Amino acid sequence: MEQQPSKKTSTKALFASLIGSSIEWYDYFLYGTIAALVFNKMFFPSADPTVGLLLAYASFAIPFFIRPLGGVVFSHIGDKIGRKKTLVITLSLMGGATVLIGLLPSYETIGIWAPILLITLRLIQGLGIGGEWGGALLLATEYAPKGKKGFYGSVPQTGVTVGLLLGTLSISAMTALPEDQFLAWGWRIPFILSAVLVFIGLWIRKGIDETPEFQEAKESGNISKVPLLDTFRYHWKSVLIAVALKSGETAPFYIFSTFVISYAKGHGYSTASVLSAVTIGTLVSTILIPIMGSLSDKVGRKPLFIGGMIAMTLYMFPYFYLVSLGSTVWLTIATTIGLGILWAPVTAVLGTLFSEIFSTKVRYTGVTVGYQLGAALAGGTAPLVATALMSSYNNSWIPVAIYIILLGVISLIAIFCTRETKDLDFERSNQETRKHQEVEVITG
Repeated sequence: MEQQPSKKTSTKALFASLIGSSIEWYDYFLYGTIAALVFNKMFFPSADPTVGLLLAYASFAIPFFIRPLGGVVFSHIGDKIGRKKTLVITLSLMGGATVLIGLLPSYETIGIWAPILLITLRLIQGLGIGGEWGGALLLATEYAPKGKKGFYGSVPQTGVTVGLLLGTLSISAMTALPEDQFLAWGWRIPFILSAVLVFIGLWIRKGIDETPEFQEAKESGNISKVPLLDTFRYHWKSVLIAVALKSGETAPFYIFSTFVISYAKGHGYSTASVLSAVTIGTLVSTILIPIMGSLSDKVGRKPLFIGGMIAMTLYMFPYFYLVSLGSTVWLTIATTIGLGILWAPVTAVLGTLFSEIFSTKVRYTGVTVGYQLGAALAGGTAPLVATALMSSYNNSWIPVAIYIILLGVISLIAIFCTRETKDLDFERSNQETRKHQEVEVITG
């Protein structure tokens, strides 16, 4: 059994995980917000505003289908060479693509090449983030002190909300400009400033050593030759469970944080009021996620996931009703409850659940493939599906609520097919691997 890292080393690794994850998601969520405000006009012009919005959201959704490919490529590197080196590559890809998006000419300037180049850079973003999340998660959990994996595993998920918070705040500042200036150059500033954040992230990660568990596995020769094949051969049930859990967690998140921007504007809200509501909800979830992660070390992962998912599923109808009232106060309350309170316990335990399913030799691949497939199926597509459903049903939000509820039910079925993992450690999983008894740790 590997020696426990010092508290100082664990804390440094935790911070490196958080800062990198935050930067990655800052870059990614900039696009989701700007898609609803700018790209439908500047890169996908159309006589029908709904068509332009659908095309903008389609460009937002496309990278979610390239993320599994990025996950496969970079998780293979992560399980063969190491977590640290892989994370440097993914952060560089993501940051470079984001800066270039901020420099792209519009459709009016270069015609059809504008959306082509935009989508190309989005695909590069998808490749980078496809391998980032799994690496950030493992950097945290594989450095975690005994009995604190729930808390450490929640921190990369906090990076998601920190990234969204930074992105929303930067765009809120730019939307204070006159609309013509915002459309001309203001929206570009947050993308270009990403270069500074990426430099900081790379500098921090440079000072982190490879995780103790990967070093031990490498020294003992317990490295998979083809991690992807081993993952689907021995852990295919866990992959399916991970996909289902991620689907139920990610779809409502994108409804609360991205789709609500265009939906609320259609109900008479100003852009500033919607972004303020999302900012408050995100701030609340940022505080609650690590608290929920720490709580899971005491009461378990399953109770928090089940409770949060049931509450979030039951909340979908009240949520859309409150937003449809046209009151900024109710919009803020509705978003804070959904994004800030109900989503927090679900996402807080998600990464730790994933990491405890797979053994060290395929852990990067297993958590990444499950996570990214779930995100591709139900994450980036959520605003697109929601917009299409409303367009098909006379702008009714009821089909959208039913869609999210069905995904929540699928996640609940998946979590009930597992058993509690808080008392299982990675060493048990590694021993099973060495004995070639590759059985899912949490499945019955």
